[in-house]
Amino acid sequence: MTETLLTRADRLNIRDVELEVVQRGTGRTLLFLHGFHPLGTDARFLELLSRRFNVLAPSHPGFGASSRPPDFENIYDLIHLYRELIDGLPDEKITLVGTSFGAWLAAEIAINCQHRLDRLVLVDALGLKLGDRETQDILDIFNTHPDVVRQRSWHDASRAPDFNEMSDEALTRHARDWDALSLYGWEPYMYNPRLKRWLGRIAVPTLVLWGTSDGLVTPDYGRRYAALIPGARFALVEGAGHHPDLEQPEALAGQILEFLRH
Repeated sequence: MTETLLTRADRLNIRDVELEVVQRGTGRTLLFLHGFHPLGTDARFLELLSRRFNVLAPSHPGFGASSRPPDFENIYDLIHLYRELIDGLPDEKITLVGTSFGAWLAAEIAINCQHRLDRLVLVDALGLKLGDRETQDILDIFNTHPDVVRQRSWHDASRAPDFNEMSDEALTRHARDWDALSLYGWEPYMYNPRLKRWLGRIAVPTLVLWGTSDGLVTPDYGRRYAALIPGARFALVEGAGHHPDLEQPEALAGQILEFLRH
């Protein structure tokens, strides 16, 4: 087993990659993989999950304050990194939860690492091309006006981050996250053409959750995603867009904890 070294309360070293990490709670480990931006230490969603689990929430390499080696530049680098992280944990099996971009990573990991997983939760996942060549399954967040992206991302757009109110440090982190996201997801845009074929390998109990107002990847996309995973359950999160962990943390955590209770 590879040794994963937690050197400080907020850092996790895996080979030459130093990950910023939020760790909360005790008990069995729940690994949370974030979407477009890492969640902060005070995130309500993580606090609710930590009441029953040891929550480990790293920032992906290049996001937040996590380092990114120069040759670390595609989705498979992230997948291999997190598989090594999981192999280094003392738990026989862990729960894996991902949102958005992180849910795509979680699905890829579950295909090949399910012997270390007991449950899988995917929230507003990316990663699939389901329509024809001319159909835009996933809104192009890099080439669409920011106002449109904001409206399509949130049930209540007034909940979206206000850049005018953000500190210089927060703006720098936001820009770094965006750069890293474009590096990993630019081409092909936010999907793996081989993922659809292999989702059927996932054999752990799986819950797929979706914000009712998600306009980046619609609930219909989510239903089709869930149908490709044997036995997966699909459910909606009311009053949420693409970011239920931010818009409806209590409702989202409640649905996840209920699923994990059985």
